[in-house]
Parts: sequence; structure tokens; C-alpha cells
Amino acid sequence: MQPFQTTSARASAESFFAIFWIFLKLGLTSFGGPIAHLGYFRDEFVVRRRWLSEERYGDLVALCQFMPGPASSQVGFALGVLRGNGLAGGIAAWLGFTMPSAAILLALSLGASAFTSPLEQGLVHGLKLVAVAIVAQAVWGMARSLTPDRQRAAIALVAMATVVVFGGAIGQMAAIALGALAGVWLCRGQHPVVHGHLAFPISRRAGIAAFVLFAILLLGIPLLVTLTGSEPLSLFESFYRSGALVFGGGHVVLPLLQAEMVAPGWVTRETFLAGYGVAQAVPGPLFTFAAFLGAKAGLAADPVSGSAIALIAVFLPGLLLVYGMLPFWDRFRTRATAHYAMRGANAAVVGILVSALYDPVWTSAVNDAADFSVALTGFLLLTVWKTAPWIVVTLLAAAGMFLTML
Repeated sequence: MQPFQTTSARASAESFFAIFWIFLKLGLTSFGGPIAHLGYFRDEFVVRRRWLSEERYGDLVALCQFMPGPASSQVGFALGVLRGNGLAGGIAAWLGFTMPSAAILLALSLGASAFTSPLEQGLVHGLKLVAVAIVAQAVWGMARSLTPDRQRAAIALVAMATVVVFGGAIGQMAAIALGALAGVWLCRGQHPVVHGHLAFPISRRAGIAAFVLFAILLLGIPLLVTLTGSEPLSLFESFYRSGALVFGGGHVVLPLLQAEMVAPGWVTRETFLAGYGVAQAVPGPLFTFAAFLGAKAGLAADPVSGSAIALIAVFLPGLLLVYGMLPFWDRFRTRATAHYAMRGANAAVVGILVSALYDPVWTSAVNDAADFSVALTGFLLLTVWKTAPWIVVTLLAAAGMFLTML
């Protein structure tokens, strides 16, 4: 099978706007989280538009699930690169898919008050219960798929203990690193059979440059923050590091951002969890939660700039990594050791998310039996009745206001 090749017509300047418009419509209508987004993309680009084959699309999804970062956004970015014949197409796809939910969350952050009235406090409480249901659903689904055996369950338990003992970003980084090492040792088994061939209009030199830029930003920005004490750089660094460590889906960014935003005092725990609850009700990638947090961080009394810094910083590492890997993926994906390491790292992610489910999500939201009942109802609506997330958000927010008035 020959690799996909873009035509010269698709490489024209007009293709940027065409790709942007296609992904903008998806960004306005793609509810349901990253797995649902991948289904929307398959229907749009494999079935309807026939941009690439089912086999090549499967290869692309495998790449983006292998790398840190928001998988659905990375798939969209890579499709833009593929169809737009380079980086401009990827940027157009990312902008179109990301901007709708980012704009909604920015607007909500600007319109949010101090939540001082009883009704507003009830709304916040309901949104915190939404976070319990959503994270519990993520833990349940990820545990079933990523820890199906004793070895990976043990890795998840050790990762949870590591986060509890060390805390913060250091504990999470250590848990993922230990999980990857343990995976090489413990998760050997049947190696996934790879098929097909996937080629992108990116040179190896450009791919290496993306990796180098990723490393320079990851290691260099903290040094600049130390030397300058710049608040904008500090905000950028917090979100960039969080985006660089996310394995396993958008919900995993919750504990990372909580460590970076709540502990240093950028936002309160109540604001953080309320924003996370609101983020479940909007279409598009969950990573746009960063737009809400950046606006709330109080950066030089300029919430729009803070929102833009946070949004770019949290997406940038994942996009750099996938862009860097695209020209090397065909060869790399055949190596068994890489798959074993990822099995271990993904199992560690489950442990990290379990820790976050307890603290701060559960401890901040569930105060009595009524709260537990509401959160459990939301969990069952999501997992058993497959109710749309925006409906669950609406119902639990209303329940929170009702409980406050009792």
C-alpha cells in the first residue's frame, strides 16, 4: 500500500481556511470527550471525506495515544498536517477544533462572580459533584482498559502511593517514570501486530527540531522564571509542564493542573473544581479548561492574556511531540520495548487519577449522604445510561442549588 500523498491543490494557501472551517464545525459540535471525538473524526475524514483509509487512521490514533498530550487534539492536528501538506494545515485544524470551547470557557470565567450568594454557592457545589462523577467515570473506564492484569494493577497501586508520599508534580513525574520502567520489566507479552504504512510531509530534520524545541522549553523556561521572576513565564511554565506529562486522556490533566494551580495559589480549590465541572458541558477538547484557569489566575489584571498563555502552553508540548514523531513513527511503532513501557506508564496514570479522585475531588465535594447520592447518580447516568455529559452537568448543578436551599 502506498503512503498517502497530498496534492499540490491541497497545499495551496486556501487549504488553511478550508481545514480551519471543517475543524471549526467539529469544535462546535463534538461533545462527549476524547473517545467520542475520535469517532467524530473517523466519520468525517475516513467515511465521509475519505481523506485517508481506515488502516491509516488507526495508525494515526495509535501514535497519538502513544505520546503524551490530548489524543483527540493531536489526531486533529496530524490530520491537518497530512491534508494541508505541512505545519500550516495542523495549526488550522488545532485552531478550528480548540477555539469554540476555549472561547466559551473564557467568557464564563469573565462572567463568573465571586460566588457569594447562596444560589451561586449551590451552583459551585453542584459543579464540584459533577467533577466527582466525571473523574470516577474516567477512573472506571481507564482501569478496565489499562490495568487488565495483576502486573498493571500493581503498577497503578505503586503509582498512587508515590503520589501520596511525594505529592505535587514531582510525585506525578516519578510515578509515570517508574511505571514506564516497570512496564518494560513486568508487561512483556504479546506484542501488538502493526499493519499499514503512514507517511507525512515532514522531514526528519523538522521532526528533530520539534523535539529539541520541546526540550528547550521544558528545561529552559523554569530557569528563566528563576532568573526573572516573571509571572507570565511562571504561568506558561506551569501549564507547559502539565501538558508535557499527560498520558492517557484529557481527564489526567486534572491532578497535574491541580498541583500547579491550586497549591501555589493561582486559583482556589473551589474555583478550580467549579471550572472543571463547567468544562464537561462544552464541546471540544477538555484541555481548554486551561483557558478558564488562565483567566482566573489574576495575571496582571489581564484575564484574556492569562487565558491565551495557559491555552497555548498546555497544548504546545503535545503538539510538538506528535509533530516530531510523525516522520519516525513508521519505524518506531514496530519496537516491542516502546509498547511495554507505555503499558506501564498508562497503568501508572490510573493510579494518579485514583489519587486525584480522592483528593481534591472527593474531599472537596462530598460532605454528606445527600452529596454522595447526587454524585453516584451522575456516575450511573454517565456509565450505565450513557447520558450526554452536558445533561449530567445541568442536572447535578441544579441538584447542588437545590441542596443548598434546603
